[in-house]
Amino acid sequence: MARGEGAEQYAAGLLSVKPLNADVKAVKPKDMRNRLSMWSKLCFAIGGAPYQITGSALGFFLQIYLLDVAQLDPSHASIILFVGRAWDAITDPTVGFLVSRSRWTGIGRMMPWILFSTPLAVLTYFLIWYVPPFEQGKVIWYLIFYCLFQSMQTCFHVPYSALTMFISSDQEERDSATAYRMMVEVLGTVLGTAIQGQIVGGSSGCPTESDVLNINSTNVNMSVVTLEETKQAYMIASGVICIIYVICAAVLFIGVKEKKESMRKRSQLLTFRQGLWQVMSHGPYIKLVIGFLFTSLAFMLLEGNFALFINYALGHRSHFQNILLVIMLSGTLSIPLWQWFLTKFGKKTAVYVGMTWAIPFMILIISIKSNLITSYLISVAAGVSVAAAFLLPWNPDVHGHEALFYSFYVFFIKFASGISLGVSTLSMKFAGYVTGACSQPEAVALTLKVLVSPVPVCLIVVGLLILRTYPIDEERRQGNRKLLQEML
Repeated sequence: MARGEGAEQYAAGLLSVKPLNADVKAVKPKDMRNRLSMWSKLCFAIGGAPYQITGSALGFFLQIYLLDVAQLDPSHASIILFVGRAWDAITDPTVGFLVSRSRWTGIGRMMPWILFSTPLAVLTYFLIWYVPPFEQGKVIWYLIFYCLFQSMQTCFHVPYSALTMFISSDQEERDSATAYRMMVEVLGTVLGTAIQGQIVGGSSGCPTESDVLNINSTNVNMSVVTLEETKQAYMIASGVICIIYVICAAVLFIGVKEKKESMRKRSQLLTFRQGLWQVMSHGPYIKLVIGFLFTSLAFMLLEGNFALFINYALGHRSHFQNILLVIMLSGTLSIPLWQWFLTKFGKKTAVYVGMTWAIPFMILIISIKSNLITSYLISVAAGVSVAAAFLLPWNPDVHGHEALFYSFYVFFIKFASGISLGVSTLSMKFAGYVTGACSQPEAVALTLKVLVSPVPVCLIVVGLLILRTYPIDEERRQGNRKLLQEML
C-alpha cells in the first residue's frame, strides 16, 4: 500500500464505528481461524477500561484536588497540568515509534509493553493522589509522578490501541471488537467518575452551615480534620482504581491472543523522520486532526473546569459528584442511539449533529437562574452529546505503522489540551482564586462561566467548520473499505 493510500485509509477509518449487533458476513471455512469468540472480544474490550477510568478521574478531579486538597497556588497547579499533558503528548509519538519497531517475542509485539508498564502505572497513579508531608517540593512531587504516570499509561495504551490490528485479519471481526471496546470504555469513564466522585464527594474541607452556626473550640478545627479525611478519601479512591487497573490488564493478557505477522508481512521499519512525514503529508488526515482538535478541546475545557464550576459558580458543592455522574450515565445510555444514527445517516453527519447538540446546553447552564433540578436536567441533555464524542476516532483501516498514526493523532490533542488547561487554571489566579477557601470571589465564578460555555462553544464551531472541508464522506469511506478488503 502506498503512503498516501495508507494515510487516507486511516483518516477514513477515524470516523468508522460498527454497532455491537452488526451482522458479520459469512466467512469461508479457511477463514474461520480469523473469527473471534465473544470472550476474546470482551477481554480485549476490558483492556481499554484503565485508560478511561484513570482519565476521567484525572480529568474531572485533578484540578480541584491540586487547588483545594493539596492546596497549591493556582499558578503552580497550572504548571503541573500543562507540563503533565505536554509530556504526555510528547511520549505518544515517541512510544508509538518504539512500538512500531518492536520485535516479536514469545507473548507478541504489543503485549510486553502492556504487561511491564502496568505495575509502574499503578504505583505512579496512586502517588499522584497522595499529599506529601512537606510543603517545599510539593510541586516537584506532583510534576514527577504525573509525568511518570502519563509515560506508563502511554506505554500501555498506544500498543493496546495498535493491538486492534493484531487480533484478527478479518475487518468485520475488528469492527465488532472495536464496538465492544467502545462500550466498555464508556462504562469505564462512568466507573472512574463514580468511584472518584462518590468516595471523595462526601468529604469536604469546608464546614457545613450547621458548623458555621455553632462555632466553638471544637468547630474551629473542623476544617482541618475534614481536610485530612478528604486526603484519605482521595487515597482510597485511587487505591480502588489501581486494583481495577491491574485486573483489567490481567484479563487482557490472559484472554487475548496476539497474532504474529497479522494480515501482512511485517512492514519495512521507518525512521522517526520518515514516520512523521508519512503521517503529516496527507491532507485529509491533517484536516481531520485539526477539526477534532478544536472539538476535543471544547470538551476537555468543560471536563477540566466543570467540578470547580459546579462548586463555585452554581453553588452545588454537595452535589457536584452526582451531577458529574448523571452526565456520564446519560452519555452511556445514549450510545445505542448514536450507533443507530451512525449507520443510518453516516459518520460525518453524526459528527455535526452530535457536536451541535451540546451548544444550547452549554449556553443554558450559564444563562438561566441556577437551581438543583435545572442543573440535573441540563446535565442529562448534555450527556447525550458526550456520548457522540465517544464515537469519533479509534477504528483505523490502515495497514502498516498503526502505532505511529495513533500516537501522532493523540499528540496534537493532548498537547493542545495541556495548553488550554494550564491557561484556564492560571486564569483562576488572575481572577483571585483563594486556595482552600470555601467561597471564592465573584470574578472566579465569572471566569468559570466563560471557561465552560463561550470558549467551548467557539471551539466547537471552528472545529465543525474545519471538518466541513474533510473530503472523505460516507460513500467514499465505504469505497475505501471495499478496496481495503480486496487487498487483504
